[in-house]
Amino acid sequence: MRIKKETTAALFVDLQERLIPVIDQGDEVVRRSVILLEGLNVLGVPSVFLRQYSKGLGDIVPELRDVAGDYTPFDKLAYSAMQDEAIAVEFQRMKDGGITTVLVCGVESHVCVLQSCIDLVAAGLQPVLVADCAGSRNAYDKKIGLKRAVQEGVLLTTAEAILFELCVVAGTEEFKAISKLVK
Repeated sequence: MRIKKETTAALFVDLQERLIPVIDQGDEVVRRSVILLEGLNVLGVPSVFLRQYSKGLGDIVPELRDVAGDYTPFDKLAYSAMQDEAIAVEFQRMKDGGITTVLVCGVESHVCVLQSCIDLVAAGLQPVLVADCAGSRNAYDKKIGLKRAVQEGVLLTTAEAILFELCVVAGTEEFKAISKLVK
């Protein structure tokens, strides 16, 4: 299945100030997520940001907020994004507007990310989990979360792979900007 920028949106799950420090390789997950978001911005791919229990876990990490620009994150208490009515309505609106694929990244891979992916499949969308932009407190939990996601019909990719796939061809201004990001 070819993933196209015109039919793609992104979901950034719970990349929050008090959660990232306890995530295995959390700084790297944030670094790769920033690259992904910068590339998606270049390509004009819309992004949705989630916060799990922001009162306790804080805001989205500043590195992502700085790149996100003007955005309003959705707050949630359910693990799956799609169990929150406002978020489910937003994805239905996107689907009605032609979005078929949702790039998913964030934490934790085996909980909120996985459950959101499962429910996106059930909603008729194709989740693509960006593995280097996802993490868990324990590396083994991430490994099992990714494996379960595949079993549930989720595709896996990396930030660099998906950015170049969405770019389609070399030589464009988008390609040049993305090449600078991934180097």
